[in-house]
Amino acid sequence: MTYGYMRNASALYQETSARGSVEGADRHQLTTMLFDGVIDRINQARGAIRRGDVPAKGMHFSRAHAIVSELRGSLDHAQGGALAGRLDALYDYVGRRLLHAQLNNDERAIDEVVDLLTPVRDAWRQIRHDFLAKQGNQPSAAA
Repeated sequence: MTYGYMRNASALYQETSARGSVEGADRHQLTTMLFDGVIDRINQARGAIRRGDVPAKGMHFSRAHAIVSELRGSLDHAQGGALAGRLDALYDYVGRRLLHAQLNNDERAIDEVVDLLTPVRDAWRQIRHDFLAKQGNQPSAAA
């Protein structure tokens, strides 16, 4: 097998695996997946900055921005009240810091964004755990 084939097979496996995970996920898991995805893309952008790989940097930042936009667009201001407003402001700030990091190769801005998003992601994991406990279900080990 050639390197190109292995790379394409790996990408296909990752796509299929991710699609399968999404199809079986509840809303808490989906939100957590978005946070995992944005943090992963941000860290990939950091690696691209360190390697001097400008096209990869742009691609990873673009994907991170898209995920933040999705998180922001999913907010229900009618139901979420003040919390939705605070999250909206956080996502707006994160988007601006990501743009700054992208334009200036600023790893401190990247660190700041990861530090801001990680506790929110962890809270979503805990929300799911608590929700399932109230329902009498046990969270799966993969969650």
